[in-house]
Amino acid sequence: MKKIKNLYIILFSLTIGFYGCQENDYEFGEIVAPSNIVITANIVGADSNNPNGDGSGVVSFKAIADNAVSYQYIFNGNTNVATSGEYTYSFSTLGLNTYTVTVVATGIAGTSSSKSIQVDVLSTYSPPQELLDKLYGTGSKTWKIQSAKPGHFGLGSVGGPMNEFYGAGPNEKAGVGMYDDRYIFNSDGTFTHITDSTNDATGLNTDGTIFGRDPYIVDDLGPTNISPNGADIENYVYSDYTATYSLTAPGGVETINLTGIGFIGYYTGGSHSYQIVDRGVPNELVLKTTDGNGQFDWWFIIVSE
Repeated sequence: MKKIKNLYIILFSLTIGFYGCQENDYEFGEIVAPSNIVITANIVGADSNNPNGDGSGVVSFKAIADNAVSYQYIFNGNTNVATSGEYTYSFSTLGLNTYTVTVVATGIAGTSSSKSIQVDVLSTYSPPQELLDKLYGTGSKTWKIQSAKPGHFGLGSVGGPMNEFYGAGPNEKAGVGMYDDRYIFNSDGTFTHITDSTNDATGLNTDGTIFGRDPYIVDDLGPTNISPNGADIENYVYSDYTATYSLTAPGGVETINLTGIGFIGYYTGGSHSYQIVDRGVPNELVLKTTDGNGQFDWWFIIVSE
């Protein structure tokens, strides 16, 4: 009788386990690709007398679509992530040029749809020689965060004063994936980000780390098993990469525009454009950029090696 009783207990346990597994068998429903993509382009300075803009070359795009969770903009051979569907870019090729801009809307489970538009943009800005000499000299210069200087990294309100809410102390961010990065500007318009300068810089490596803001760094660059420290993601593993850059001056403010996921110091998403706030100190640039939600301005002091 004892053996029969034990058999009943085993059968009962198996039955409960089976039904327990069945109750966790969820369905996600129909997977639908994004549709009805609408793209709008606002060319800065465009009016009835200047339909192609004010010559700054700056265009603000907005894309919406049904069943979309993120967006990418593709033009000039570059792919630019814009999770919210909003993206601002500065076209720097001089003259009046027509650009084909393709938006890829991505939905649940990676389904995607695309749509293209054309924009006619006028660019008349030619950067001064002293800016070119400072940025890349006779052909190339390598830059890094000026970690020894107070306020080398900080944040404030959009349009507010430098480091209004926070400014890092000397070497305060050591060990998070920022100070060992190097940013190389070349005269041919290419930009290389070395994510760990302690590696052999003669070729691109695959084991550097970077520093960034949650959720922008995850949304744009991919998931990670690193838990955020507050809103920071420290030592996110990322390979060296090469992008391109352009120089513009919307509203008279000299600006470095990086393509793709190109960034300096701390990944914040957004337009990947960095206003040059001050270049008066030898071998230094003070930069600021606005993050992906238009919530904060982020400040950086970089120094050439």
